Amino acid sequence: MSNRELAKQLIDQIPESKLFYIVSYLQGAAVPDEIPNAETIAAMEELENGGGTLFRGSTEDLMAELMEG
Repeated sequence: MSNRELAKQLIDQIPESKLFYIVSYLQGAAVPDEIPNAETIAAMEELENGGGTLFRGSTEDLMAELMEG
């Protein structure tokens, strides 16, 4: 029996009152994973190689710094 067949059998056993939670989960699981664009991949590689900038401060300070640039 495949996983898909097993899942269908199990769904038939779930009480109607709990199906809302299962449907919500399945809708999220059915969305394909997002693939990062080239700029995001380059930024992650930079961080993995010890680059990038570490910010220590409040969100307000970060926003102020971002608005300066």
